[in-house]
Amino acid sequence: MSAYALFADRVLTDEGFAKGSCVIVQDGQIVSIISTADCPVDIVRAKLTGDLVPGFIDLQVNGGGGVLLNDRPSVEGIRKIAEAHRTFGTTGLLPTLISDDLDTISRAIAAVDQAIAAGVPGILGIHLEGPFLNARKKGIHDASKFRTLDEAALDLITSLKNGKTLVTLAPELVACDMIRKLNERGVIVAAGHTAATYEEMDAALACGVSGFTHLFNAMPVMESRAPGAVGAALGSPSAWCSMIVDGHHVHPAMLRIALAAKGAERIVLVTDAMPSVGSANESFDLGGQTITATGGKCVSVDGTLAGADLNMAQAVRNASLMMNVPIESAIRMASANAAAALGISDKSGAIRPGLSANFALLDASGFVSATWIDGVEYRPADGSTT
Repeated sequence: MSAYALFADRVLTDEGFAKGSCVIVQDGQIVSIISTADCPVDIVRAKLTGDLVPGFIDLQVNGGGGVLLNDRPSVEGIRKIAEAHRTFGTTGLLPTLISDDLDTISRAIAAVDQAIAAGVPGILGIHLEGPFLNARKKGIHDASKFRTLDEAALDLITSLKNGKTLVTLAPELVACDMIRKLNERGVIVAAGHTAATYEEMDAALACGVSGFTHLFNAMPVMESRAPGAVGAALGSPSAWCSMIVDGHHVHPAMLRIALAAKGAERIVLVTDAMPSVGSANESFDLGGQTITATGGKCVSVDGTLAGADLNMAQAVRNASLMMNVPIESAIRMASANAAAALGISDKSGAIRPGLSANFALLDASGFVSATWIDGVEYRPADGSTT
C-alpha cells in the first residue's frame, strides 16, 4: 500500500489534540506524525474536516445491522455486525455471545476464527458473556443455558486460534483454579452477572479476574457493610471496569463516582449493542423473547433491559457530558483503555507511530464522517455523519 498523509483540523495524540499535524500512513500502519510544514511534497495527501481520533474499540457487541451473533454465528453474520458498527467509528470489536449452549459457543468461536483468517475488518476476537453466570443476576440471559465451568467447557472456550477471548463469569461459581487456567491459556476474565460478596470478588481478583463487565449492572448494590462486587471493583487499583453509558443503565452520578474511584484510565466504554444498532428494524427476537428498541434502550415485554440501542460514537458523547470529562478523555475510554484491557496497546488504541492506522473522523458535534481500519478508509454510502 502506497504511503499517504492525512491532514485534519486536529489530531488526538498521546499528548492531546494537536493542530497543524500530518499523519503519514503506509501498509496499514502509522509511520509518523509530523508538522504540516514538514510533510513530504511527493506523497498523496487528504485534507480532512474535523478531528482525527483513534478508532473506537468495543469489547461488548451482541449485534448490529439487524444481526444477533447468537442467531447468526457465521462469518457473514459477524461481517454484518462489524459493518454496522464501523459506521459509528468502531474499528475494532469483540462479537459477543450471550449465554448459550456449547454447540452455539463452538460455532461462534469457529466463525470468529474464520472471520479473522478471512480478514474481516475490525474483528479482534470474541467475548463470551456466560454461560457461567449467577441466575440471581441473570438480567435478560436465559438461565436455562447456565452451566458449570468444567474441563470440557474450559477446553472449548479457550479454543480460539486467532485474536483475543474475553469471558465474563460469576467468580463465586467458578473455582480459583479454573480462573487461573483461563489466564494461563490466554483468556481475559471479567466478572459480571454476579452476586459475589466483596471477599469472594477480592479472592477472584487475586486468582486472575482482571476486569468487570458493565459495572453496576447485574450485580448487587454496594452497601456500607456489604460492598460486594461493586466495592471490589471500585477499590481495585488495577482492574478495569466497562460501563454502558446510555443514560438508562447507569445514573450519571454513579458514572462520576466510578470515575472518581477508578480514574479515567480504568474506565472502558462498551455499547452492549443489539441488532437495532445500524438497522431500521426496532424489534428482534432474543431466545424467544421479543425485544424492542424504544427511547434509546432495548427492553423485553416486561421492561427488562436487554442489551442496549447504543453506538460507540454516542457513548463517547454521552460520557463527556454525563461524566463531565473533556471529549478526549471520553475518546480514550473508548480506545486506549479498551486496548489496554485486551493487552493490545502495542498494536492499536492510539494515534502513535508503529500502531495500526485505525482512525475515526469526528465533526464538531462528535459525529463520525469516516473511519479507517488498517489504513483503509470507509465512509457512509450516503455521505452522512453518524
